[in-house]
Amino acid sequence: QVQLVESGGGLVQPGGSLGLSCAASGSVFRLGAMGWYRQAPGKQRELVAQMTSIGSTDYGDSVKGRVTISVDKVEKTGWLQMNGLKPEDTAVYYCNAVLTPVGSESSNVYWGQGTQVTVSS
Repeated sequence: QVQLVESGGGLVQPGGSLGLSCAASGSVFRLGAMGWYRQAPGKQRELVAQMTSIGSTDYGDSVKGRVTISVDKVEKTGWLQMNGLKPEDTAVYYCNAVLTPVGSESSNVYWGQGTQVTVSS
């Protein structure tokens, strides 16, 4: 079964750093674009960072300069490095990716299970 598995969330103090990972598991032939989104209680899901299949990146306005997305297509894993964290960064973080399963001619968008990031002193 093809899926994305996230890890790395937790509690961090304001100004601290945290890294999240998102690994494709199962019979995956190709990893294309990947993105990170977050959703805080009572708010809509918003873009944090994304990387296209050719490596172009885009970041949400509220996190620009503080986060970095990276992807290893051989390992079929992506990471989100977050620095200078603020209490307003508290949210559930989700990764998504375009994956092509082995033996399939089409790709689909998959979502990770979400990981909680809490920024608090």
